[in-house]
Amino acid sequence: MLENKNFTAVSNTKAAAYVDEGLRQYMLKVYNYMAAGLGITAFAAYLVANTSLIKLFFNITPQGASLSGLGWLFLLAPFLMIFAFSWVISRGTLAQVQGVFWGYSAVMGISLAPIFLAYTNESIARLFLITAATFGSMSLYGYTTKKDLTSMGSFMVMGLWGVIIASIVNIFMQSSGLSFALSILTVIIFTGLTAYDTQKIRGLYMSADTGDTAARKAIAGALELYLDFINLFLALLRLFGDRR
Repeated sequence: MLENKNFTAVSNTKAAAYVDEGLRQYMLKVYNYMAAGLGITAFAAYLVANTSLIKLFFNITPQGASLSGLGWLFLLAPFLMIFAFSWVISRGTLAQVQGVFWGYSAVMGISLAPIFLAYTNESIARLFLITAATFGSMSLYGYTTKKDLTSMGSFMVMGLWGVIIASIVNIFMQSSGLSFALSILTVIIFTGLTAYDTQKIRGLYMSADTGDTAARKAIAGALELYLDFINLFLALLRLFGDRR
């Protein structure tokens, strides 16, 4: 009887270690996809902003930059590609899922090219590092905490919808005070969502997942964290970026 109990304890320990290693590999894959997506976005934005490609997407004048017809298309494309991603993740091949993710990262980079025209390179680099530190801390918290963050996440999602609606209203109001307040709220919301999304992505892991299923989950999780990072970075840039 004692031998059976010892055998069961050893088996459970090995199973837990296997799950932990599988979870670690899964989360590393999520972060690797996210980091690669951010790299593609940064490269695309810098390339467009610092070459003649900028003229394809933006009309540059002494008063500033305005979107061209192609620029408007690339500005709206990320929103449309989110719906395409939702369809591909459930019905497409793994190669198609990866293709949409890389394409989304590149298109997002093109749409963000004007930040290199509006802000100094030094402030962009500084705030990118601040964003990375904030994101890393909150993602680590979401990964390690035993507290259920579901209620906090639901509250943050409701707050996000409020910010979106208020931002649309501010397009017509053009209130600098409201814009400042919305930027602060955006920082708070996406800081919280980073922890919540990390915990949610971790909870989706199953040791029995096949390689294809695990890869799809990793890419879907990477996109969520990618969006958290981008929105947090842009909000901090609006608050603390040094304009040219």
